[in-house]
Amino acid sequence: HVQLVESGGGSVQAGGSLRLSCKVSGYTVGDGCMDWVRQVPGKEREGVASIYTDNGSPYYAESVKGRFTISQDVSRRNLQLQMNVLKTEDTAVYYCAVSKIMPYYNAPCPAEFDLSLAFWGQGTQVTVS
Repeated sequence: HVQLVESGGGSVQAGGSLRLSCKVSGYTVGDGCMDWVRQVPGKEREGVASIYTDNGSPYYAESVKGRFTISQDVSRRNLQLQMNVLKTEDTAVYYCAVSKIMPYYNAPCPAEFDLSLAFWGQGTQVTVS
């Protein structure tokens, strides 16, 4: 079965850095989207960053541009999110997602508009104080 497992979350002071990782198993990732999405309790999930697996093109929410970097490895089974200059408003549970629709070359990525169109990890907590 498909599994996405996030790691790397934790607590950090404002201005610090964290690197999140997501390992995908049980699913062949073709040409499509992989995403990082975050959620604060009581609020809707917010797309943070996406990457198109065919060419590595990244897309970022305005709130994280210049601070976060999304990347994938050549196997497409490992997704990372390097988070620098963290702010208190970055505090959230961070989820990785991989699109069920492949190939997919459109924008936005499916996870951005329909949760059921992606596989999701269990989330990892990031707390910035």
